[in-house]
Amino acid sequence: MASKKLRVAVIGAGAAGLCAARHILACPDAFLPPVVFEASDQVGGTWVYTEQTGEDAEGWPIHSSMYRDLRTNLPKEVMAFPDFPFDPSLPSFLHHSDVLAYLESYREESGIQDHVRFRWQVDDVRPVLGDQGWDIRATVRGSGSTHRVSEHFDAVMVCTGHYSVPYIPPIPGLDSFQGCLLHSHSYRCTEPFAGLTVLLVGAGASGVDLALQLSPVAARVVLSHHGPPVCGLPEDVLQVPRLLKVAKETVEFRDGSVLQPDVLIFCTGYRYCFPFLPLAQLGLQETDYGVGPLHRHLLAPRHPSLFFIGLCQLICPFPHFHCQVLFALAVLQGRCRLPSAAEMEADAQEQLERYLREGGLARHFLKLKAQQWSYAKELAHLAGFPPLPPAVQAIYEATRARRCHNVSTYRDTKYHLLGPDAWEEVQDSGTDLEDNRKAE
Repeated sequence: MASKKLRVAVIGAGAAGLCAARHILACPDAFLPPVVFEASDQVGGTWVYTEQTGEDAEGWPIHSSMYRDLRTNLPKEVMAFPDFPFDPSLPSFLHHSDVLAYLESYREESGIQDHVRFRWQVDDVRPVLGDQGWDIRATVRGSGSTHRVSEHFDAVMVCTGHYSVPYIPPIPGLDSFQGCLLHSHSYRCTEPFAGLTVLLVGAGASGVDLALQLSPVAARVVLSHHGPPVCGLPEDVLQVPRLLKVAKETVEFRDGSVLQPDVLIFCTGYRYCFPFLPLAQLGLQETDYGVGPLHRHLLAPRHPSLFFIGLCQLICPFPHFHCQVLFALAVLQGRCRLPSAAEMEADAQEQLERYLREGGLARHFLKLKAQQWSYAKELAHLAGFPPLPPAVQAIYEATRARRCHNVSTYRDTKYHLLGPDAWEEVQDSGTDLEDNRKAE
C-alpha cells in the first residue's frame, strides 16, 4: 500500500521559502505540491526593493529592509544555491536587483509560481491534538476586502526571515531626541541626508555600508560602536565609542565626548518575530537569541514537523537554507531518524550552555560564523545529501579577510569557481591575484 503523501505549508516566499518549495516539488512521491503563503504580492522577501517604508496604502507593514544602492557583501560564487548558479557574466558583488532577478529565475525554473498564494497573511498556526498535523488560519487580501481561510497541513516550514522587525536598544533619553531618528530598516537612499550630521549606531554590515554611502553627501558621518576600528572607511567618517545617552539635541558617548547630530540612524539589527505561533504550546519560548530550544537550530523537539528555516546569522544564506531544507525533508520522509523530544531538548540546552561557558553571549548564539561549515556538513551527513563544495567556504573566508582589511575595496575583487575545490580571484581591472587555488 502506498504511503500517504505529505502536505507541507511554507510560510514566506523569500529565498528560504522558494528553496523549500523547490525541493518539495522535487519529491513528488513523498509530498503533495507545497502551499507557499506570501503576505506581499511578489516573491523575493528582503530582496524586494520599495521606496515605501512603514505601511503600504492598505495599512499592511512594509517588511523589506532593502535600500536603493545596496550591493551584496558576499560574492555570487558563494551566494548561489548549490544546484542553481548565478549568471557567470555578472560581477561577483551584485546589485540587489540582480539577486531578485536570480530568485525570480529560480522560482520559474523550479515551477513554484503556481503554488504561491500572494497576499495571504498567516495569522495562526496550531498543532492538531494527537500529532495529527497543523491547522493554519490566514487572511486573504483581496481588492478592497479581506476574508479568512483555514486549512490543514501535515508539516510547516517557517521561512519568514529575520530582517523586518527592527531592534532599537534602550538608551536613556532616546524619547527626548528632537532630531530625525530612524532604524536602518527604513533607510532607502542618501538624498534626504545631504548636508546633515548623521550618527550611525552599530558597525555591522548595515552600519558600515551606510557610512560608505553617506560620507560623500552628508556634512559629517559619525559611526558609534564598541568593536575595534573598522578598516578602510573614508577619512572623514569619525569612529566613536558606544552611545551612552541622548538629550534633546545632543548625544554622549562612553568616553564622555558629545555630538549634536541632525539624524540618528540605528543599525542595530532585528528581532525574531513569530506572532502566528503559540510558542508556549509548542514547548518553545522567546529567548535572548530568538526562539528555542530547537534541535539543530531548526526543528521544534516536541513537534518535529515544524521547521524554522534560516534563523541563523553570519552565514552564507542560500547554501545554508539549502542544507536545512534537505535535512527537514529527510526527517519528514523518515530517512533521518530523530532522538526523542527530551533528548533533543537536552542536547539544545547543552549546546547553549557550552557556548556560554566558552565565553559567548546568549544573544549571539545563532551567529554561527566559522561554525556554519561543520553545521552544514553534519546536516549533509545525517540526511545523506552532498556537502557544500569546499571552494564555497574558501571564497567566503577570503572575502571576510578582505572585508576586514578594507571595507571600501573588498568588492573590487572578482572570483571564479573552477570546480568544487578550486577557484581564483582577479581584480576588476583583470589582474590575476592568485590562480587555481585549491580549497583545503
